[in-house]
Amino acid sequence: MKRSLLVAAAAAIALPVLVLAQGAQLPTKEPAKPAAAPAAAKDGPLATVNGVAISRQRAALVLRQHAARGTPDSEQLRARVRDLLINNEIVAQEANRTGFTKKPEVQLQLELARQEIIVNTYLNDYISKTPITDAEIQTEYERVKAQTGTTEYKARHILVENEDEAKRLIAELKKGGKFDELARKGSKDPGSKDRGGELDWNVPGNFDKSFADAIVKIEKGKLIDAPVRTRFGFHVIQLDDVRALKFPPLTEVTSQLQNRLAQLRVDKMISELRAKSKIE
Repeated sequence: MKRSLLVAAAAAIALPVLVLAQGAQLPTKEPAKPAAAPAAAKDGPLATVNGVAISRQRAALVLRQHAARGTPDSEQLRARVRDLLINNEIVAQEANRTGFTKKPEVQLQLELARQEIIVNTYLNDYISKTPITDAEIQTEYERVKAQTGTTEYKARHILVENEDEAKRLIAELKKGGKFDELARKGSKDPGSKDRGGELDWNVPGNFDKSFADAIVKIEKGKLIDAPVRTRFGFHVIQLDDVRALKFPPLTEVTSQLQNRLAQLRVDKMISELRAKSKIE
């Protein structure tokens, strides 16, 4: 029944993570060392496996991905990445030798992974070339702050399917009925019924508009006089408490706002591309 605050809406657009980084955990202990091999020249491949070169660029990409997730660079990390890339190459060569990679399901997964990497990298490049400005972030912050308001409300409700049942509950409550008991017994809202109909502290914008319009008019500690209808059904509402909203400072939500604005920019670009495309 609630709608999330806009400041928490969008996730970051992240670079795609290679199979190595997704599926393989860096070992916490040093693996058993194979027979010593001559060190590769700094201007040559990182290693060769059965004559196939593993480029240093591949290792650099994986290291950048680990750095983006907060893993500090170290010689130990570089050695482990090299070892994993070698292991991956060995397994990949075996998969090719046995014909495993020709299986239809493997080919399909490869195509999907290829497309995802292209799309994610393209979108990241698109955002990097049109970065979100501080002015845009400030404007969005002020817009969300104004939309959110300055007051939070703590209410409880009982959700039922028809108006007559809601009116009956209001009458019973006015005669001394216990709100929490009636909510546990008859509310259709699985998220609140076991708590006696209690809802968390929320700003009105988090609720369905009809529900929001109603709670701002109820006197603190009072029961609503008539049921409120929303797309979910009919609500019996009691307002337990009211308090001033402590809106987070801009510094605490800058990254969230930046991600949201980036996502909106990407959505707009994709919508424009869809409008130009022939989709059947």
